[in-house]
Amino acid sequence: MKNLIVVLFFLVSIPLFAQTVTIIDAETGKPIETVAVFNRDKSKSAVSDENGQVDVDAFTRNEVLIFSHVAYAEHRLKKRLLELNDYQVYLSKQSEQLDEVVLSLFKNKEKTNRIAEQIAVLSAKDIEKVSPQTSADLLASVPGIKVQKSQFGGGSPVLRGMESNRVLLVVDGVRMNNAIYRKGHLQNSITVAPNMLDRTEIVFGPSSVIYGSDALGGVIHYYTRTPKLSDKGEVKGELFSRYSSANNETTNVVSTELRFKKWASFTSISHSNFGDLRMGKNRRHGFEDWGKVFHYSENFDGNYQANPTVNNDVNLQRNTGFHQTDVLQKFFVPISKRTDLKVNIQYSTSSDIPRFDRLTELKSGQLKFAEWYYGPQKRLLVSPQLDFTLGKKWLDKGIITLAYQNVQESRMNRKFGSLNRTYRFEDVDIFSINGDFTVPLAKKRNFGYGFEVAYNDASSNSYGKTLAVQNNKVVGYAGDFAVQSRYADGGSTYLSSALYIDYRQDINSKSTLNTGLRLTNTNLTAKWLDEQFIKLPNNDISLNNTALTATVGYVYKPNRTWQLNAVLSSGFRSPNIDDVGKVREKAGRVTVPNIDLKPEHAYNGEIGIQKYFNDRKFRIGANVYYTLLNNYIYREAFSLNGSSTILFDGEAGDIVANVNKGTAYVTGFTLSYQGKLFSNWSTTGFITYTKGESYDLKEPMSSIPPLFGRFEVNYVGGRFEGGANLVFNAKKDIKDYNLTEGIDNQNQTPVVDPNATEDVDKYYGTPSWMTVGLFGKYSVMPGISVQGSVQNIFDVHYKEFASGVSAPGRNFSLAVHVNM
Repeated sequence: MKNLIVVLFFLVSIPLFAQTVTIIDAETGKPIETVAVFNRDKSKSAVSDENGQVDVDAFTRNEVLIFSHVAYAEHRLKKRLLELNDYQVYLSKQSEQLDEVVLSLFKNKEKTNRIAEQIAVLSAKDIEKVSPQTSADLLASVPGIKVQKSQFGGGSPVLRGMESNRVLLVVDGVRMNNAIYRKGHLQNSITVAPNMLDRTEIVFGPSSVIYGSDALGGVIHYYTRTPKLSDKGEVKGELFSRYSSANNETTNVVSTELRFKKWASFTSISHSNFGDLRMGKNRRHGFEDWGKVFHYSENFDGNYQANPTVNNDVNLQRNTGFHQTDVLQKFFVPISKRTDLKVNIQYSTSSDIPRFDRLTELKSGQLKFAEWYYGPQKRLLVSPQLDFTLGKKWLDKGIITLAYQNVQESRMNRKFGSLNRTYRFEDVDIFSINGDFTVPLAKKRNFGYGFEVAYNDASSNSYGKTLAVQNNKVVGYAGDFAVQSRYADGGSTYLSSALYIDYRQDINSKSTLNTGLRLTNTNLTAKWLDEQFIKLPNNDISLNNTALTATVGYVYKPNRTWQLNAVLSSGFRSPNIDDVGKVREKAGRVTVPNIDLKPEHAYNGEIGIQKYFNDRKFRIGANVYYTLLNNYIYREAFSLNGSSTILFDGEAGDIVANVNKGTAYVTGFTLSYQGKLFSNWSTTGFITYTKGESYDLKEPMSSIPPLFGRFEVNYVGGRFEGGANLVFNAKKDIKDYNLTEGIDNQNQTPVVDPNATEDVDKYYGTPSWMTVGLFGKYSVMPGISVQGSVQNIFDVHYKEFASGVSAPGRNFSLAVHVNM
């Protein structure tokens, strides 16, 4: 009897003391089945079950366990260390060393060594290191991207000499470009808080058939953070707080993540308060008064001053401050083993944002505007996304993304010497659905197909109010007056529909072929009702355009240390409502609608070379491209009803409009390097050159930045990491500006001859500049870190090309990051 009890106790105890490991996807928190676990000589092995669990009792305590799965990076760990992680092993779909995994180009994960296009990736760790005030500042750190700012509450990224509606912004698979994305400079890129981002990917050039219209310069894809599942039931919190001296910025972010077996949630609220921006004092360029603010308007927040106010600190850019709040709520629910549901809710709003370049605009030597500001920027996104695996011959995996967006913009202005304030409001509802699918083929072959439908409904309203003033305060309104709306006052719609296919194949171990086709159709309608100010040839229009675009990319790897890429591609951008139907004034020129506008097309060729060193821990790369634009859209003098001038907001202005021209080109290159110098030291750097010119007009293209670059050296050791950076811009001569369209803002450059009648003789262009910065981070204890930086150490004064606001001077920044 005693022996029987011992035997029974032994049999019952086996499962209790068996060592079971749970293998988990590091990105989602879901268990991974069919993971092979073996030792170094493969004499022992096991495979995880449908719950991601595997028995490792057969392995000795000091053996190294190797976890291997076709879709994940191999992971090695000594068995005795498993108990420190509660017998849980997390596998990541990360690549080896410098070959990042890219999501954006094919809507599924792929290593860069199979991609021909020029790609840039910023991970969550990169974003934390840069610690940008806005997402536009984050983009400015990317090789090949230049950012323009007309006001501090903005940031318009330029890719390969193209910006605004020629660059596609995407957030979590949903395009942010809408029907009123304008030609010129945008501030939409800052409506996603950088602390909410998990990664950011940039695809350069018009080579992605996945995204279609608008991606002539490239695609910027923001990926926000997604919660993870957990069998334990966990609640995690995160706090981030930062102060910056150049504009007395305070940013506070509070995040909470709930992790359970059946669902997960991530909530993040970010609030930033930006004061007026102080520029650099060291004017090495030799223009002592350039950028200084001698007078400013105090006509905000109900105050009334009939005349400009003298600025007692000319290096402080009054009327640049604002505040912004961003909210992210994301749910993750695994419906089944093969189906996941994500619900994504985002909201961004701001205070009024002063338009600094307009508030410093002069007329007859005096400030022109007493008020010019954007109303609160508001963006709402609600997007459920279904990710599923069918395993069928015609469909292996798929993602269906539904989205509703609401975007609100407004503009208010009033001139000195007038009590008339104008109001213009825009409201756009966007409904979209995307389907992206993959088909199972032989190993190293990938076939995908998909569709996209996006419908924009835009309304545009306007009115005027005459202020009632008493004791230098606005106490109400004394009357109303009519104002021309910015877009069609009868409403506008913009429908885009598309189908695409893409195919990738490893021809052999050394070469990969990428191809794709996309068919896009767009339909625009607009109706003008009020003819008091402008009478068009047709007040009720409908434009329909169709285009077929293609891409062919080839990757050749002669050996492990060389990679050669080549791409031929075409792109297409159909005119949107802003192109066709905008009415606005700038610098005495009034843009009017041109209802006969046609699409513009791009044809691109590029070559990339990458060389790896030190066992692929260091990489040097170069990308050279040439893009031909056909039927390109250009702003020039225009005639409406036989007249070349028009009355706008009480003043006569010269008429201009967007028109189609012939052909133009943009060409350039980016040289870059990245990798480890020593065990604790790494470095990155790049230089970008761009040139663009029209063949028919023999004029420089707008938005072409000067030669620019950035170099960094980083150190990581123990609890400390830090580094230094150098950023530079070469001079851009005034003869290389496009002086006709006005997008390059030549009037924001130094004046060399105030009496000259021609801009090419009056202005200097953008002076060259260089800044140096330091940054460091120290982990006080697990979960708590302190990060600081000093930017523009030598307090250099400069303006980014085409920007209306001077860049920050010496800036001290201190941040605290707490994970709980």
